Amino acid sequence: MRVPAQSVCTAIRDDIVAGVHERGSRLTEEVLARRYGVSRVPVREALRTLEAEGFVVTRRHAGACVAEPTEQEAADLLEMRALLEPLGAARAAQRRTEAHLKVLRGLVRLGQERARRGSSDDLRSLGGWFHETLAQASGSPSLTSVLTQLRHKIAWMYTVEAPASAAESWTEHGAIVDAVARGDGERARALTALHHERATGAHRLRFSAAAGRVRTSQHPVNMPSLRH
Repeated sequence: MRVPAQSVCTAIRDDIVAGVHERGSRLTEEVLARRYGVSRVPVREALRTLEAEGFVVTRRHAGACVAEPTEQEAADLLEMRALLEPLGAARAAQRRTEAHLKVLRGLVRLGQERARRGSSDDLRSLGGWFHETLAQASGSPSLTSVLTQLRHKIAWMYTVEAPASAAESWTEHGAIVDAVARGDGERARALTALHHERATGAHRLRFSAAAGRVRTSQHPVNMPSLRH
């Protein structure tokens, strides 16, 4: 069965974000095909997609390499998210479904519970799911796709310190959901902008910290996830 290039793309992207493939390192089709247990065809297609997303660049005499974004490019990503996430929240207030609200409220309850327990790892995952669901509730596949790419790239370029008050952060999430549920787009926009402004201060560039660090792949060769 031919492995979808999208699955290979996800695997390579995840490993770039995790630092398995370091910034500036070469990405050869043959080596990647062996690593992920696939043929070179989906790898070639995946590299084209990742180049379009900004994770990969093609260099003369070197071929495909992991991109090396500048500090300014990294800062631009946070600015873009600061503009687009509030827009997504405002649209979600007009376009969300009951299913979206159910998921968002459930995530807020879990987040508040984990915040009381101090489960920081769980909170990071829950926060990602919250913002992904909020973007989906906007009813705009294009906006959702852009925000998803931004989250991937920001996770690649930045480490995020735990908030001083995780409970306060999840209270902000709950207020955003309340505004979305009432159909109050302007309040949803304003609350999301404020939430993003507070969260941005916890972001720290990981460029220097990642130098020389060796990490193991999240995806073993012959990944079961790519066999479906």
